[in-house]
Amino acid sequence: MSSRLSPEPPRVGATLAGLRQARALSLDELSRQAGVSKSMLSQIERNQANPTVAVVWRLANALGVTMAELLSGDKPELPSIVTMPAHSTPAMRSPDGSCELRILGPIELAGQFEWYHLTVQPGGALASEPHEPGSREHLTVLSGNLTVEAGDSRAELAEGETARYAVDQPHAIRNPGDSPALGLLVVLHPA
Repeated sequence: MSSRLSPEPPRVGATLAGLRQARALSLDELSRQAGVSKSMLSQIERNQANPTVAVVWRLANALGVTMAELLSGDKPELPSIVTMPAHSTPAMRSPDGSCELRILGPIELAGQFEWYHLTVQPGGALASEPHEPGSREHLTVLSGNLTVEAGDSRAELAEGETARYAVDQPHAIRNPGDSPALGLLVVLHPA
């Protein structure tokens, strides 16, 4: 009697990401429910790590599926419209608290195409080191005024205006005004 063994462990990333999205769970929420670190979940979803049996069991229980369903490698069929409650949108803050980036894009696009809702407090700045060569940002001001600096270039943006610029150099977004400024920030990484 012979059995055919797969040369690789099952890739559960797409299945895990699909099940999490179908349940409108953020990485933080699933991390808390399953008792698995957020960084481990992110690595599993990107197929950069294979979970142990104990981790698969925790994730399956948290998602309400069997271990076999999670290990199937099949991406579950998502509903036609997937919604995400506002409280489930992950956010990052600058160390000084003057800037907040709400992460609007799905985790599976991170490192390729990312978009954020940006809030910059008066006098605040979001300064960044260079991204990989060929990276670009697109910033649209939704309210207030923002200043964009990319290398030696600088542009002042008013509400409704958009700037597109290379970010494979030091760059910053600043709020020179006296009220919070809001923007939509899209980051494109080279293929």
